[in-house]
Amino acid sequence: MGTSLPSASIASEDELLSRARGIGGRTLAEIAASLAEPLPVDPRRAKGFVGELVERALGVPSRTGVAGPDVPSLGLEIKTIPVRRDGRPRESTFVCTLALGLLPSERWDTSRARAKLARVLWVPIEHDRRLAFGDRRVGSAFVWSPSPDEEEALREDWERVQHVVALGGIASLDARVGSILQVRPKARDGVARVRAAGDHDAPVSVMPRGFYLRASFTRSLVERTFPRLGASPPRPPW
Repeated sequence: MGTSLPSASIASEDELLSRARGIGGRTLAEIAASLAEPLPVDPRRAKGFVGELVERALGVPSRTGVAGPDVPSLGLEIKTIPVRRDGRPRESTFVCTLALGLLPSERWDTSRARAKLARVLWVPIEHDRRLAFGDRRVGSAFVWSPSPDEEEALREDWERVQHVVALGGIASLDARVGSILQVRPKARDGVARVRAAGDHDAPVSVMPRGFYLRASFTRSLVERTFPRLGASPPRPPW
């Protein structure tokens, strides 16, 4: 299947959403072929491949490691979300890295996490182990912003993490903290380490951490957007 790569210039949120819905129903192999992009030999070792492929298909320049949202002109972040055939997310969703040295002096309103979550284009990706990687389909994209209640819950979770880090408790911080936003290790392997302030400001070496949205929360977003998931049998957003 051959289609031209969209222009990187995106005039509006509606245009980006239209582009995202335009690849809905297509397989990863079809999209990769249209971009002359080979599929990874071992997808388990290419965790960021799907997100990068979708961004290329949408004509969005790569901004890996940049603090702001993926499309700065629209204040919009793009998140792929792997879901089962019944539409339920398979795992928590990465938001951004946790800058241990900066976090204690930040505010939620201007934090990197809030900038990433203020407006999100969600792109569901079929994830079924019975399917070959290239045969997995892209679902119907949708745009989300936190409701006032969700914003408050996110802020409370973020500030709880900030408090723990400020008191030197980063080594004990785990995924149990937070009702929506949680902290999990974020590294390519178990060897990676960063320096942080521990108890009594003594330096400690810990695994890099990242903020993640709990799968239970993203599931609620998908089910709210696609109420037919509650049908019997459920109908996923393909």
